[in-house]
Amino acid sequence: MAGLLRQCLRHTPKALPRSLALGYWHKHVLHVPSQAACAGAGRNLSGPGRLDKGVVRGHSIMPSQPAVDEGWDALLGSFSNLLGEVDEAGVATLTLNRPKQLNALNSELMGELVAACQYLDRKHPSARVIIVTGSGSKAFAAGADIKEMSSVTYSEAYNKGLLDGWETLRTIRKPIIAAVNGFALGGGCELAMLADIIIAADSASFGQPEINLGVLPGMGGTQRLTRAVGKSRAMELVLTGDRLSAAEAVSLGLASRAVPAAELMETTQKLARRIAAASLPVAAKAKECVNQAYEMTLAEGVRFEKREFWSCFALADQKEGMAAFIEKRTPVFGDS
Repeated sequence: MAGLLRQCLRHTPKALPRSLALGYWHKHVLHVPSQAACAGAGRNLSGPGRLDKGVVRGHSIMPSQPAVDEGWDALLGSFSNLLGEVDEAGVATLTLNRPKQLNALNSELMGELVAACQYLDRKHPSARVIIVTGSGSKAFAAGADIKEMSSVTYSEAYNKGLLDGWETLRTIRKPIIAAVNGFALGGGCELAMLADIIIAADSASFGQPEINLGVLPGMGGTQRLTRAVGKSRAMELVLTGDRLSAAEAVSLGLASRAVPAAELMETTQKLARRIAAASLPVAAKAKECVNQAYEMTLAEGVRFEKREFWSCFALADQKEGMAAFIEKRTPVFGDS
């Protein structure tokens, strides 16, 4: 295989960087054991207008347009409160789209977001990382839809499992990044904490003000906030309804970083593309291991991590990644 790859590289157009050529040959030609095939594909790459129409995803040549998925398009067409797109790098962006209600999280929006994440995780042919953000500059999500909840009785809340659907996001294997613009309050803060990474605009604010409504957080706020910022600070925030600024959220470990609001999506997409370049199964394993740190003792977590580490040696991506390191080249992961 290595010999054939070197043979292919000799037929690569000089204008194509070696790291990009590796991705192309590995993906499209490596299964053809002939010099003629390599040379033919080289001519295809160097044809008029070929290279300047391509774009790069991590270390591979990708088409300038993402793969068409009719199922995904149909799903998006059925939504009323959620916008979605997947770019050529495999970065999916889901936008909560109820700007007049400050993207308040009603049951319909919850169902749409969960359905979109599940589809992107299990069925979409090219999605690798998911970004969740809010429309407009005022709010990521200002909380649950109070008008929808105000008349609910205890028996209805219990029997229907009020807000249960959000926990489904914990089963998503692909990394989720919350790009928080403006208010992330109540359910909005809890939704952000369901993501794997939070990037905050410098104008963002976080809080659990449910106590002012005569209720307490119901989407994991008392649990995840405590794990993120510690008992004392979480207790103060939950009992007073006070807010954290973006800078405070970063200093306490709730958010990964704060950036100027105008740079929020650019920064988040850049991070997402870096993650998208990794091996998909290894990224999923790494995500699961980090999340298990919240669920297990240290000894249990280390055992879990060790088994997942060992399991990586069953993957072709482990062989490719280590070979690339030894050979001082960019790895070309096949997600297997």
